[in-house]
Amino acid sequence: MSMATVARWGLAAILGTLAACSSTPPLPTPASPAVRPQPAAAARWVAADWRDLPGWGDDDLPAAWPALLASCQRPAPGWAEFCARAALQSPADAMEATLLLMKHLRPWRLAGDGGDTGLLTGYFEPQVAASRTRQGAFQWPVLALPSDPALRRLPRRDIDANPRFDALALAWLDDPFALLQLQVQGSGRLMLRDASGAERASRVAWAGHNDQPFQSVARALLDRGEVADAQPRTLSDWARRNPAQVRDAMAVNPRVVYFREEPLPDLTLGPRGAQGVPLTPGRSVAVDRAHIPLGTPLWLDSTEPWSPGAPATPLRRLVLAQDTGSAITGAVRADLFWGWGDDAALRASRTRQPLRLWALLPQGLTP
Repeated sequence: MSMATVARWGLAAILGTLAACSSTPPLPTPASPAVRPQPAAAARWVAADWRDLPGWGDDDLPAAWPALLASCQRPAPGWAEFCARAALQSPADAMEATLLLMKHLRPWRLAGDGGDTGLLTGYFEPQVAASRTRQGAFQWPVLALPSDPALRRLPRRDIDANPRFDALALAWLDDPFALLQLQVQGSGRLMLRDASGAERASRVAWAGHNDQPFQSVARALLDRGEVADAQPRTLSDWARRNPAQVRDAMAVNPRVVYFREEPLPDLTLGPRGAQGVPLTPGRSVAVDRAHIPLGTPLWLDSTEPWSPGAPATPLRRLVLAQDTGSAITGAVRADLFWGWGDDAALRASRTRQPLRLWALLPQGLTP
């Protein structure tokens, strides 16, 4: 009998008996209801059993532990005791991690007005070539936030034509659609080369926008038959073939996002999400904080990103609610952070699958 079979058999037994044999008393319910998660009225948190979670026991939970401990750096009210235990009892394997979570947490099924099935999408951190100076193909500026409110609110076409904005350029990109991608995602990595040819990475994070409405440049090109799809490589290839048309194409979207630069001393860390902790690829999600408090562990039941000709494969794992997004609304809604670079971009672009969610709360803490 394989270790995996033994683990599954043992977990099945544990699922049926753990609640009765726990020797550790449940964590106390906070005295004040003000410290409990307060989902919006449209959300329903339904008490669940561990056996209700599809695929529970099959996830590589130690891979999620760094994200969990990151959330514990800023624990929500009612989480301090569990976080202390999690930091002291770093699990050696998936079974130990499973037992620790089952002993101290309780699952709650999330549902909204549309029932218990929602939508999973994906996002990523662009990684783009950049130059500190405007030269050659590097003609597209990553702009800092103007101090003058009148300048800040200008539409894209006016910004492109105004030389005053050159002084606000943090860096210059050689691909207009890489810049647009950076603005849509809200943060990114600049890969800068110095005079010696050495490469250095820097991060730019969202600092504001010009209060103009967003319009899809890719949709406009698709509607005119200029491109066959909206993949980043397709759009960049179109820009290289049609340099004289690029500025007019970009001006379809009047919105411009401004950035601030941040150091990037550790290339293995993602950008900071709304919770204020670095995002972990494949383990951090953006949620609607009106329904799910930041820092909440979630069990995600969906399918892997779509791939041409491939059958649907289950995507079931522990993730942490560590970010938010303006398009992420509803109780059963999550945006999965896939990381950075081309592979993450492809996975994010293909992630649009049905979703079910369970929230894990400490014993005694109720929604």
